[in-house]
Amino acid sequence: MALFEQGYSFIAGLDEAGRGCLAGPVVAAAVMLRLDDADLATRLYGVRDSKQLTPQARERLYDVILQHALAVSVGFGSVELIDQRNILQATKYAMRSALEQLSLPPQALLLDAILLYDISLPQRSLIKGDVRCLSIAAASIIAKVTRDRLMLQLHEQYPHYGFDQHKGYGTPAHLAALYKYGVTPIHRQSFAPVRELLFGLFTQF
Repeated sequence: MALFEQGYSFIAGLDEAGRGCLAGPVVAAAVMLRLDDADLATRLYGVRDSKQLTPQARERLYDVILQHALAVSVGFGSVELIDQRNILQATKYAMRSALEQLSLPPQALLLDAILLYDISLPQRSLIKGDVRCLSIAAASIIAKVTRDRLMLQLHEQYPHYGFDQHKGYGTPAHLAALYKYGVTPIHRQSFAPVRELLFGLFTQF
């Protein structure tokens, strides 16, 4: 709202999902809200950091955000990009891709503890931004639901790994499946548990 009062109308909140996973892409979302809507907080009641919500609540709020947001888009950082450049650069790539796909060009950005130095727009990096900022919280939900749906599809291709349950995070069940069935093309080879398995260092579970 401070940016809005300074004359910025199209402000994009950005967040990501899947940064700490062992498998699958990192997904970023950009959300622009109608800041001139006096009832915005009421319309988006319940929107908060996606990690604080149940899967059912995220799915419901995903539709609410799409209904009331000014613009919504998503971008992806592939497993190949993560392994080639690292997870931070892949996350920034996904965010830039999301911004490029917005139906309206943003005038300023609000991000969760990150900055896009190569984009010449006013930016504010907020620690715990998904807790403090409604548009970042909305972006966290869009990114999380999008990625979870993708991991459910990947579960159909690789049913032994339990992607439908842990969505690619390094749970004990996921690590046990990695040890038993090996590494798939959607696993991040640059991440320690996967790398150790590939190079024969994962000798026991």
